[in-house]
Parts: sequence; structure tokens; C-alpha cells
Amino acid sequence: MELSPLQTARYEYRPKLPEMLKNDISNIKATEGKSTRSVSDQEDISKLFPNTYGMKEVTFERGKNHASKKKQVVGVILSGGQAPGGHNVVTGLYDALKKTDANNVLLGFRNGPSGLLEDKYVEFDDEYIDAYRNTGGFDIIGSGRTKLETEEQFAVAAEVCKKHGITAIVIIGGDDSNTNAAVLAEYFARMKTGVQVIGCPKTIDGDLKNDVIEISFGFDTACKTYSELIGNIERDANSAKKYWHFIKVMGRSASHIALECALETQPNVCLISEEVEKKGMSLSDIADQVASSVVARAANGDNFGVVIIPEGLIEFVPEVKKLIGELNDLMAKKEKEFGALSAWEDKYAFMKENLCAESFSVFSILPLDIEKQLLMDRDPHGNVQVSRIETEKLIISLVDAKLRKMKAEGGYSGKFNALNHFFGYEGRCAFPSNFDADYCYSLGYNAFMLVSYGYTGYLSTITNLSRPAAEWKAGGIPITKMMNMEQRHGEKKPVIRKALVELDGAPFRYFAERRNRWAVETCYTFPGAIQYYGPASVCDITTRTLALEQAK
Repeated sequence: MELSPLQTARYEYRPKLPEMLKNDISNIKATEGKSTRSVSDQEDISKLFPNTYGMKEVTFERGKNHASKKKQVVGVILSGGQAPGGHNVVTGLYDALKKTDANNVLLGFRNGPSGLLEDKYVEFDDEYIDAYRNTGGFDIIGSGRTKLETEEQFAVAAEVCKKHGITAIVIIGGDDSNTNAAVLAEYFARMKTGVQVIGCPKTIDGDLKNDVIEISFGFDTACKTYSELIGNIERDANSAKKYWHFIKVMGRSASHIALECALETQPNVCLISEEVEKKGMSLSDIADQVASSVVARAANGDNFGVVIIPEGLIEFVPEVKKLIGELNDLMAKKEKEFGALSAWEDKYAFMKENLCAESFSVFSILPLDIEKQLLMDRDPHGNVQVSRIETEKLIISLVDAKLRKMKAEGGYSGKFNALNHFFGYEGRCAFPSNFDADYCYSLGYNAFMLVSYGYTGYLSTITNLSRPAAEWKAGGIPITKMMNMEQRHGEKKPVIRKALVELDGAPFRYFAERRNRWAVETCYTFPGAIQYYGPASVCDITTRTLALEQAK
């Protein structure tokens, strides 16, 4: 197979590790901190996880290793959507295993958690692993979205582990995948299988974070990729001077990507879902905010601009959020009845009959395409598939209506020609940035440290990430610490709480202090392509978000 020059060069990149993890494993000790408790619903979570709740945080420090020595047979699973750097988690885990004992084994279960249930795997060797170092994607073994959540599944998983002599399973995934990891760890502990479960924090959305998980892997690369594209569009807009570009970016449950891309590119408008919800903004209010920028720029002779919209915005508009919540509950109860309807007129009548008057009023004023998108098949959690809703087109239509009314009333004389874009899959499998390549390799290497010390139900953590890699710190956090109870498929279930954009946090405050100027003036910045070679100040920088959060 012919390789691109960059692909060949990236195979040869040697990821940087925290100084602590460079030591021989015999000189690394685990130091335990205080006992933990879940972020909320402590009583419920503790009852559901009696064997793995309340465990202590762990940090690795220089000292004598007292872990018992044994041959390790570890299984690894890639779960959920792709994120740049996943391959390096696997290669870091592999290298740590083999460095400790050449007889240790790493098995990669194919196509996600289903590979564990179906006993489909590959045993990694040097040649196999070397072909995926520092590359994007999850194609090393494939990924999948099968949920590990039933006793029957757990029993099958235990049998597969017993068959291969597996001592630990490492699950690389997002909040749902690591919730499944916590539940599987609890089952293995309860059944005394001796199999550990360790998670690694993955999601480009950036919503798997807390005081210890500073950033989820893939976020850095994805945001840099989107920001390059947005910067290119800004340059084009400023050249052609005749189009308003409405750009939707990934991030259903939080606006971290939108905010980071705004910090990188300084668009005219960036909508932040969490702010929309807190201020109780309606669809009309959102259209007013964008239209005011269009009008102000037109007064300066600038009939062009760029608007960034988070994928999940529509769910945060209070009036629409209520509608979506009601739709989710309705479909959970009457999915078969609704599914039997084929004609749109019948589906519309069904909505009118079953929604409350307020929700139906919101539903009825939406463009027909948006109404239909709201009623598409549910996601695996039984919720509206927000990513399919063309929010950017909805905002364009609302702004256009506002401007037409203003023009008719003599309050606006500019031109408004809008184009829409959605940046999603473009960022999920890019060559990882140096930061993500280093971070992911460290996460995988560190996951083995947790395995070697016998921990289970933990998430691999690397912290102090705004500093050079040598100064990063390694450790682990009990997954139950991040959990709360949420409504899923009409039932309360334990899940990892998603981290939203903090409106009093440094990144948002920095943005809020500057956006009024950006809305009127042309202040675009152009990040350009991800750089892999050159000065660290260009190649190893992390996100603006993390830099602002950890600014001294």
C-alpha cells in the first residue's frame, strides 16, 4: 500500500510522556488520596455500585512499586464515535504492557463492545501496532455503539474473559461508554471474576471533563480542524464580500467546540447554547441577535459575515427544549402508535392531539423540514436526533424574515445572501495534533499503570495539560465520582454527567468581552492547518479553552 509522505513521517513520531511515566515501572508507586462521592444523587449511585463506589483518587509518583507481578492479558475496546488520537491510546497501552513484560498480551476486540460479546478479536504484535501509530481514525479494530448494560451481556463478557485468561478490559469511549465501563466493573467485582475495567476519556465534543479530566481526547484536533475551515471561509467571505456563512459545528450537549472555534477565529457571531438557556432566549431572540450584527455591518458597507452555531442549540431554547422533552416522553410511550402512521397529515394531527397547547404552538411555527426532522427515528437513548436537525437553515430563515420585515419598514437597506455549512465528520478522524498524539499515548500508557496496580472502575487521567508534556501528571479517578441519575427511555439511570460551558468561566468571559466588537468589525483570525513540525509554540499548543482555564 502506498503511503502519503505525512503518513510515513507520522509513523516515526515518538509521542512525549509525562516525566513520571518514563521511569521503569518498578520505580513508580500509586498514592491514594481521599475517598470520592458522586457529583449528585449519592444515595442512589452508592446503592447501584456497592462494590466500586467511594473509591479513592490515585496519582502516580516516584517510589517503590508494590504491585503484585503477574502476566497481564488485557482486552481493549474502542467505543462510540471516532476521535483523533484513539490509535495512540492503544499503542501507549501496548508499549507499556510489553515494556513491563514481553509475555504480556493485548487483545483488540473488533467493532466496539459487540466484539467482546461475540469473541471477535485480534492479538496485537509490533507489526500490527506500528502501522497505526499517530494516525487518525478507529480503523485499527473498528468501533461500535453496542451498550454493555444487561446481566446477560455481562455474563457473556465474563465467559469470554475467562476463556482468554483476560485480566483487564480497557474501554476507550465517551460518557456513555465509560458509564457502561463502570457498570461492567461493578458486575465483575460483584461476581469476583478478577477482571478489572479501566476507561479512557474520549469525545471531540469536550463535554467529558471535570476538576480532574481537564480535556477529553480528540477535542484539540477536531477544534483545530474546524477552525482551519472556518478561517478559510472567513478569508473567502472577506474576499467576496457578499455572503453570510452560517456554520454548524458538532456539540449536541454542550457548546465547547463552538466556543473554542470562536476563540480561534473571531467570527461575527457565535451562539452559545448554555447562554441561550440561561437567558431564556426564544427563537425570535436568537434571530434578533444575528440580525443586529447583519444590520450593523451593512451600515459599514459589509454585507458579509460568519456565524457559528453549536449542533445542539435548538435543544437549549427553552420553548423548543420543552417541546423536545415532551416529544421524547411521548415517543417512549406511543412509539408504535406513531410509527404506524404514514401520511404527514396524520402525523401532524397526532402531534396536535398529544402535545400540550404551548408545545404544539412552537411545533406548528417551525418550517416543515424542521418539523419532520424532529420526528425522525430516535437515537439509542430514545431522544430526538438533534444532529439531523438543520439548525443553521432554521436560523437563516428566521433572520431572513426579520430582515425582510425591517426592510419593508425602512429600517434596513443592506443585502443578505446566506450560505450554510455543517462541520462534523471532517474533524473526527484527522491526524491527531501533537497534543492529542502525546495526550492519548500517555492515557494508554497510564491505563496500564492502573491495571498493574489492580484498580477497577477507574478512568485514566493525565493532568496539568497546559504545561509541557514532561510536566504532566498521571493518575486515575473512580468513574462513579462523575455520575448522576438522568432520565433515559423514560427511566432514571446512572450516567456520567456532561460538562457544559461555564458562563462564569475564563474562556466564555474572554469571548463575551470581545464579541460586541467582532459583531460589527471584521476581526477574523486564520489558524491555518495543524502543524506537526517546527517550534513547540506552534506545534505543541493546546486549545485556547484550556490555556485560559489554566492561566496563572
